[in-house]
Amino acid sequence: MGRRLVPLTLDNLSDLPQRCRSCVFWELDPVSGQAAVKAGTPELEKEAWISAVLLEWGSCGRVVYVDDVPVGFVLYAPPAYVPRSTAFPTSPVSPDAVQLMTAWITPNYQGQGLGRVIVQTVAKDLLRRGFKAIEAFGDAKGKEPACLLPADHLLAVGFKTVRPHPAYPRLRLELRTTLSWKEDVEMALDRLLGAVQKEPALRPL
Repeated sequence: MGRRLVPLTLDNLSDLPQRCRSCVFWELDPVSGQAAVKAGTPELEKEAWISAVLLEWGSCGRVVYVDDVPVGFVLYAPPAYVPRSTAFPTSPVSPDAVQLMTAWITPNYQGQGLGRVIVQTVAKDLLRRGFKAIEAFGDAKGKEPACLLPADHLLAVGFKTVRPHPAYPRLRLELRTTLSWKEDVEMALDRLLGAVQKEPALRPL
């Protein structure tokens, strides 16, 4: 089984699931996001966002391929590039951290260690770029759009709560700890990265 993790670019954006290609939950603020959906332009907005981040900051995601079939992805960026992050009551993300926006592995490929490989690849990338941690806004109630990762799943793979909240806690993972992960976190990572399965709904927080 050949598996590759390739930086996300405009060339392979089409390999993301359709619902994710047209989702701008993180990339736009709530008002602009709803306007893009109403105008029928979310895919164009997504392309514009990725293009801008690539030019100004560099790689902001990975696409996972197994035998040349796309089976998952992860998106991350500094909070300055993630307008939606300011809408959360537990913002801002710490200045030494990058925001984990969303991630997903297709169910047929869970349980094969891909979750660990994805997060370790992101950790190595960000450590080289001088960041110490990755932070995420968790969904503590399990009722939000699927682009928000479940807080209990984040905790299960080593994230720690840095700002509690009944609905949207902010969690943090020190990047160096991910490089020594063992097999015992594999199942928890699969649950975490398999969480993005519902159709996301754009609505203000």
